[in-house]
Amino acid sequence: MRVLIAGASGLIGRELIRQLAAAGHTPVRLVRREALGKIEFRWDPAAHALDAHVLDDVDAVVNLSGASLARLPWTEGYRKEILSSRLAATRTITGALSRAATPPTVLLNGSAVGVYGDRPGEILSETSAVGTDFLADVVVQWEAAAALAPHPTRVVMLRTGLVLAKGGALKPVLPLAKLGLAGPLGSGSQHWAWVSLHDEAAAIVHLLTSTLSGPVNLVGPTPATSNDIIRGLATALHRPFVLPVPKAILTLVLQDAARQLLLADQQVSAQKLLDDGFEFFHRTPATAIAWMLRQP
Repeated sequence: MRVLIAGASGLIGRELIRQLAAAGHTPVRLVRREALGKIEFRWDPAAHALDAHVLDDVDAVVNLSGASLARLPWTEGYRKEILSSRLAATRTITGALSRAATPPTVLLNGSAVGVYGDRPGEILSETSAVGTDFLADVVVQWEAAAALAPHPTRVVMLRTGLVLAKGGALKPVLPLAKLGLAGPLGSGSQHWAWVSLHDEAAAIVHLLTSTLSGPVNLVGPTPATSNDIIRGLATALHRPFVLPVPKAILTLVLQDAARQLLLADQQVSAQKLLDDGFEFFHRTPATAIAWMLRQP
């Protein structure tokens, strides 16, 4: 398949390109600078500019474009950018799909488990009710924009969890863990919906040829708390896990980002993906962390 990727230079995009090429697919990129060669095409999502003819020559589109949630703090201006960047990119793509003479068969659009909000005591599937906080509202609007893709393009919303990779969710924790300064975040009992970078990209490749549509949780199959994951990182580094960061400190410094990313309790189910035949390479956070630490 010839697969067009928006957000190809990001953490997930780079791993996706590697896995697509390894599987015999042809990845091509949307870029905001001048395009180089035949595997890049220029677009400007802020201006809703994308030549529809680009889509006539691809089999699938993967949209991973959007301002990083890891950039902290979330100022009022940056909160607007988190939403507007996602809506602009998605609307630009769905608009071009509607103008394409022979549109691709599938759009795999970015999404996030943040749609569920803080849900202690629940097991969350794709049919669970959505949350009411800022991130939940962002994801609801993001998914609604993707759903505007014209028939018969199949649309999948990639509800991604915390990605375990050196540049991912554990990036700010890793240097502290190496110094022996890791410990619980708040109570540490909150469930984190984690996924390894390898499996995130592999699941996207799987969904290219699946029949699934609508939201799909891209999370690991084994539930884990933040303590499980951060303690696992400390153990893998042969360092202690002893220095807690109180909830009050986290919320004082990071505000909504702490409440919605680090302290939210989200036990998210991967059953829909498992039932579709996807096989996880990393079934536990420990194996994902071991793999992560071996990467350059």
